[in-house]
Amino acid sequence: MNLCNHTYFNLSEADTNILGHVLTLYANQFTQVNSELIPTGVLSPVRGTDMDFNNTVAIGERIGKVNGGYDHNYILTKKTGELSMAAQLYDPRTGRQVEILTTQPGIQFYSGNFLDGTIKGKGGKVYKNHFGLCLETQHFPDSPNQPAFPNTILQPGVKFIEKTVYRFSVLNQGN
Repeated sequence: MNLCNHTYFNLSEADTNILGHVLTLYANQFTQVNSELIPTGVLSPVRGTDMDFNNTVAIGERIGKVNGGYDHNYILTKKTGELSMAAQLYDPRTGRQVEILTTQPGIQFYSGNFLDGTIKGKGGKVYKNHFGLCLETQHFPDSPNQPAFPNTILQPGVKFIEKTVYRFSVLNQGN
């Protein structure tokens, strides 16, 4: 069992991409993927790489250096089962922010790489490449096939309990 929420976020205007959003991910590793975006089972450190969001950075700053854009599971730096901060996303243009807290061990960061203009949103706005992003709290993808990943097998009679909190705010921009 590996439930996640695939909500797209764009804290800016509907006709603006998310490359100017700044992101913090509280993770020291990520799960490497193959050319089809399937996890390989290898856990890689993020420190000093283009995958590192431990220090707040604009998404567009390094996205061109990541083959295909971001679509990776990050291994959260926290105690197992503890509700703690996983990510903070902020748009400096609007001051809008979302903080994501979770008990889950991972978070998938997807930068809207496959949005191709075929999906329309509110008011008929067309969602182009990078016009939304997802931050999906979850266990690691492909866990049943990766022995080193946390177990996702739900046995009969066992309760599945995880919690994710999305906390929205608008930060003072000095206006």
